[in-house]
Amino acid sequence: MYNFFKRMLISIGIIIALIVIVGTLFINLSPQFGGKASPRQEEEYAKSANYKERKFINLGNINMSMSAKDMLKAIVGMIKAPSNTSPNEPIAVQQIDSTEIANYASDTRFVWFGHSAFLLQIAGKNILIDPMLSEVPAPHPWLGGKRFSRKLPISLEKTPQIDAIIISHDHYDHLDYTSIIALKDKTTHFYVPLGLSSHLISWGVKEEQITELDWWQKVNIETLTFTCTPAQHFSGRGLTDRDKTLWCSWVIQSPTENIFFSGDSGYGSHFKEIGKRFGSFDFAMIECGQYNELWSEIHMFPEETAQVALDLNAKLIMPIHWGAFKLAQHAWTDPIERVIKKAKELNVALISPRIGEETVLSDNHITQQSWWKNN
Repeated sequence: MYNFFKRMLISIGIIIALIVIVGTLFINLSPQFGGKASPRQEEEYAKSANYKERKFINLGNINMSMSAKDMLKAIVGMIKAPSNTSPNEPIAVQQIDSTEIANYASDTRFVWFGHSAFLLQIAGKNILIDPMLSEVPAPHPWLGGKRFSRKLPISLEKTPQIDAIIISHDHYDHLDYTSIIALKDKTTHFYVPLGLSSHLISWGVKEEQITELDWWQKVNIETLTFTCTPAQHFSGRGLTDRDKTLWCSWVIQSPTENIFFSGDSGYGSHFKEIGKRFGSFDFAMIECGQYNELWSEIHMFPEETAQVALDLNAKLIMPIHWGAFKLAQHAWTDPIERVIKKAKELNVALISPRIGEETVLSDNHITQQSWWKNN
């Protein structure tokens, strides 16, 4: 009996050692985890007011840590999540034609790819925002749930020439290795928050094609202005790179329009400050999904999404960060249904077009749909 238990313990030890070795090799050799900042880059980041003790920080004293008890709750919640966290059938997606996109030369419009990914066509430019266009938001397909839809509005291979890609932060559901590899040779320039260039460079994007910005810094692209603005979140792609890159929201301005993209963010005073500095927004894409009481500091609840519209003085909002992946325990339609209810209470104008639908911002006939009720 002693020998049996001895052999069993040795076997368990070998299995654990193999798992550790495989995991270590995977993390260190897989390109999906991205790159690390050079000493020269870290010296530059140290000049930022948002950088302290070799890490980026949020405004104020925001407690971003979770206790062991809360982490266990989160894990159990994901395992025992209710069945309605995903649609019963794959979401129907409208298809768009690459030639029509390439030849478009009219009023500002956008196409939602689900979650936080957009194609924005403005001032004659094609701009991709947080283009996570893969099937699974994880470093490996085995480590995450699949997209709710079987197809994208347009395949990565057929995506036309892109003038700019804007990234909000380096989490897998916003910065995707496969998408960047497919898009980098047909993209003129990347605009990212501080630190994120290390990932892109490690994936073959030329350094001269990347512009890094700190909060409140801006850059002009012909008639457009991109401003990197604050968010309340965190970053990291592996086990040892927590908060090594900055997270942000974006303000996109043309001669005639003022647009806001929230990225990922908990609710905070930064929204009112953005609204104060940039005035009335014609359109705001605001996070609404993947929330939980356990991590309310980094993801807003739908009612807060509606309040942000008032903080920004936004004429029209679109809830984002939902409709594509299961990353929390709530019902998959809970975000949109709750934010619609609160938006009506606050008299906030809201739209939620179908994934792949081409939406022109100047169209006075934009109406709210309820397409998710068919899934």
